[in-house]
Amino acid sequence: MQADDHVSCLKADLLESSGTFRVLVGVTGSVAALKLPLLVSQLLQLPGVDVRVVTTEHAKHFYNAAEVSVKIYTDKDEWELWTRRSDPVLHIELRRWADLLVIAPLDANTLGKIASGICDNLLTCVVRAWDTSRPLLFCPAMNTAMWLHPITAQQVSKLKEFGYVEIPCIAKKLVCGDEGKGAMAEVSTIVSTVKQYLQKPDESSQKT
Repeated sequence: MQADDHVSCLKADLLESSGTFRVLVGVTGSVAALKLPLLVSQLLQLPGVDVRVVTTEHAKHFYNAAEVSVKIYTDKDEWELWTRRSDPVLHIELRRWADLLVIAPLDANTLGKIASGICDNLLTCVVRAWDTSRPLLFCPAMNTAMWLHPITAQQVSKLKEFGYVEIPCIAKKLVCGDEGKGAMAEVSTIVSTVKQYLQKPDESSQKT
């Protein structure tokens, strides 16, 4: 019975969205994932914005879900939601729901997966099914040595070829103690970039 209730809640959540602009935040297994609560809270301060989160399993190690005020979708939810042919497929429902996807942080592992078209978890399935007429922003975050590996530039370039928008990483002292480029962009920078994609009231009123 509890499983049925959980599935019902998942189905209802996306139908009950209150915002006029829907932002899906993808979070992967970088230590920068600890900034997820702050990112979500600042996105929710934007007028008319509604937020949901898709997390990888490794990302969950770095943040406290109790500090995130919106629904967080996991790989477990993907499989529990579908039990028969008439059931919705979560990664398709999420790509339909969202007006914008921002992956913050995007770790080296998931960067490589997306560049190669691999879709082996909920987040990468959302990306693979993404409507490319809608913005997809990505915020790389990794150790400086990983960032400087030659394949990183190739993979970032590939994502840009897909039409995705990079919010570049920055140079600073990393949690591991190294200094250099590889830290995720500041939360304020990410929020400001998302804000650029919000429809202005006069533009939305002209829609028929």
